[in-house]
Amino acid sequence: MLLTLYKSALRPIEIKALLKLKIKGKAYAPPKEPLAELAEQLDDKAFCYAALGKVSRSFSVVIQQLPEDLKDAVCVFYLVLRALDTIEDDMQFPLEQKLPLLETFHEKTVDEHFSLKGVGDQDDYRVLLEHYPKVVRMFKTLNEDSQRTIIDITAQMGKGMADFSEKEIDSVADFDLYCHYVAGLVGIGLSGLFVASHLETLSLNDRGKNSNAMGLFLQKTNIIRDYHEDLYADRTFWPKEIWGQYADKLDDFANKPESKQSLSCLNHMLTDALQHIPACLEYLSHIQDEQVFRFTAIPQIMAIATMAKLYNNPRVMKGVVKVRKGLAAKLMTYPVSMNDVNNYFEKALRTIEKKADNGTPYAKETRQQIVAIRMKTKSLS
Repeated sequence: MLLTLYKSALRPIEIKALLKLKIKGKAYAPPKEPLAELAEQLDDKAFCYAALGKVSRSFSVVIQQLPEDLKDAVCVFYLVLRALDTIEDDMQFPLEQKLPLLETFHEKTVDEHFSLKGVGDQDDYRVLLEHYPKVVRMFKTLNEDSQRTIIDITAQMGKGMADFSEKEIDSVADFDLYCHYVAGLVGIGLSGLFVASHLETLSLNDRGKNSNAMGLFLQKTNIIRDYHEDLYADRTFWPKEIWGQYADKLDDFANKPESKQSLSCLNHMLTDALQHIPACLEYLSHIQDEQVFRFTAIPQIMAIATMAKLYNNPRVMKGVVKVRKGLAAKLMTYPVSMNDVNNYFEKALRTIEKKADNGTPYAKETRQQIVAIRMKTKSLS
């Protein structure tokens, strides 16, 4: 906590937000008991929210601030996808069992007899799968449109995960498709839940193309940020079509993080991700409910702030670079408007522009992308 406060020392509003969030977060904090114990003590709904808090502390706080009718649907949606992710991520789970389960997991969302023991690389994930019938019963309390949305997205995502479990990410098209399966579909699903709750009336373009772009922007940011962590966990998500222009092996960048080749590749990856900004801003400009707006806007602001820190930063190749927790606390504590979103994005783009001077690898292409973004988003401001 002291280090976090130190990083926000020159920003009093962030320090105030950190303290407010610490107090406010207590109301949403999961019980201290292990999830395995809670599974035996709590009813289905209480277990689902306890599990949500255990497997995603920061996201749990944001979800629980949503309107009542929508909150339960998003909680269940998150847990269903977390369970699916757990199956995909467990490298000890035999592939001959994993692949069919990924493709049929959407059917388990209505099966109160389904549970899975011993699968997952964290205790809470294993408990979630073992007590999955509680999630199923909670799922069945949702309205029919929400249920259909969750089943449909889970089916598409499971199939995509199965396909990519035996497929390398070689081309940029592969990269976009992978990000669509693991994140774009989440955006599309959330839009479906917003509409099912009658809080939003989104166009087909917002429910499809723009929702997908929201997910791709977040996922690509995370994949770029997590280069070093993923590399040494034997996971690779950067497309060879990009990194192969600068190195023979993906781990070459970790060995020479400050080389022109390493920074060229990093900036190339970030410039590719920037292309999704106009669709993200268009989507956010159409959200009407204040709580839904905050829920969708905060991750996007954090993503563009992260990109500004990642750009031309050799530390990406040596570890994880993160934005200040004070910024996240500020966003989660104080109101956020569309004007605020535009200001955060413009501030980050200016930071990237300053880094992309004439001596910066891949700077010309980055500046061209930023010009294109401003032209496309001019009508939205």
